[in-house]
Amino acid sequence: MTTWFARRTHKWADYPPESLVAAKGGRRVSVVVPARDEAATVGDVVRTLRERWVEAVGLVDEVVVIDSDSTDDTAAVAAAAGAVVHAARAIRPDLGGRPGKGEAIWKSQLVTTGDLVVMVDADLTAWEPGLVPGLLGPLLTDDGVRLVKGFYDRPLTDPTAAGGPAEGGRVTELVARPLLALHAPELAGVVQPLAGEWAVRTDHLASLPLPTGYGVEVAVLLDTVRVAGIDAVAQVDLGLRAHAHQPLADLGAMATQVMAAVHARYPRGPHPSIPSEVVLRQFGRDDAGAPESRERLVLLDERPPAAGVAAEERAS
Repeated sequence: MTTWFARRTHKWADYPPESLVAAKGGRRVSVVVPARDEAATVGDVVRTLRERWVEAVGLVDEVVVIDSDSTDDTAAVAAAAGAVVHAARAIRPDLGGRPGKGEAIWKSQLVTTGDLVVMVDADLTAWEPGLVPGLLGPLLTDDGVRLVKGFYDRPLTDPTAAGGPAEGGRVTELVARPLLALHAPELAGVVQPLAGEWAVRTDHLASLPLPTGYGVEVAVLLDTVRVAGIDAVAQVDLGLRAHAHQPLADLGAMATQVMAAVHARYPRGPHPSIPSEVVLRQFGRDDAGAPESRERLVLLDERPPAAGVAAEERAS
């Protein structure tokens, strides 16, 4: 476990909502929910956000759903639950419109009013009650923090089922974490670089370019470190998060967008220089339930063409 990982990692329970309301100091907080064809879940997500954090304690000032080309009743369900709803393509139509989560987040900056913004996925089916204050806590209590990433257990099965494997986040484990190990090993301590639940200072987000697809989360992470340093990033243990998992073919498209975002920030020539080995940091939990870092040495070296070796042997 790196020094940064230990120093900048928190738990959602570290931030009582009442103390954060006092720490707002007149600042506004927006929660943005990018959504596409999530009519089955977006209503409960919006309703819970409003009841807990807008109406009960006043920590959040607005819940905004950005509808990204839904073909179902996502917009109507979200509005009925109390969200302010915008169709992504209807926001500044003169700028054009694109499909994708990053596009929805980019367009949200043109219609929200918060000084701080919390991103929450629309497909959540279970999550800890402290998700929003947990993400806001480091921003409201530490002026040096610009970006807060959430991390959580993500079961592949029903979270209420005994013994269900907490092995969600397949693109994280198979694509994002290996890429960061190769290109940005200083970020190996980020437990879930692709987490859909994160919070950011609005002026900082507005200064960054955003991929229009699923590469948005890793891009914001990498660009935040590039412009502000690693201490500008914090992460918070949010406990459990459950949601619907995408088909493998859709994960392939997501992985492509994540890879493109990383490669755009670490351009290399046609013959990249790859080290002979890399330390891959993965995460589980220890017996006390705390996040536990596990390091694995992965060999990357290559043998030369066998024809050349055979020729050398004949020559000797």
